[in-house]
Amino acid sequence: MNPNPLWQNIFRNQAGKQTLAYFLSQIPMFAKLGRRELALLEKIVHLRNYVADEMIFSTGDIGSGMYVIRSGQVQIFTVDSEGKEHEQAILEPGDFFGEVALTGNRPRTAAARATTATSLVGLFRSDILEATLRHPAPTAKILFGLNRVLADRLLQCSQQLELLQSTTRDSQEHHHE
Repeated sequence: MNPNPLWQNIFRNQAGKQTLAYFLSQIPMFAKLGRRELALLEKIVHLRNYVADEMIFSTGDIGSGMYVIRSGQVQIFTVDSEGKEHEQAILEPGDFFGEVALTGNRPRTAAARATTATSLVGLFRSDILEATLRHPAPTAKILFGLNRVLADRLLQCSQQLELLQSTTRDSQEHHHE
């Protein structure tokens, strides 16, 4: 008997895609992890929920970890000396932020606020350090993925800076002609 496709359970094949491990495997820094590493990662991350307009962290807070957006939307912004906010980015599901905090106790250089009801997956430095002691090999693979993404972002920043500098040079040379 050939079942009528209109009555098939369209959600049956989606069940595996709703797991935290599957979600994490779709994030670039975790995309090359195997089942073992994803299982460890799933155990050490923390789920956090925010309501619309709730602050996730403020500029100057000492960072303890990074976040990946599972659902919702996050605004990254800075505040100038007069208290005026300047939006840096609007982030969507699958985007991540705050990853520099995994490397040390530094103050946050921007603030993050949920713009809608938002679910975040947090990965914190203390959990990574503990996992490094207990499960060094899979944790190393997780850290290499993070390092790869940080290196890509640093390269992008360097390229943007070079472009900005060459544009400024060209503008100054054109202005002096």
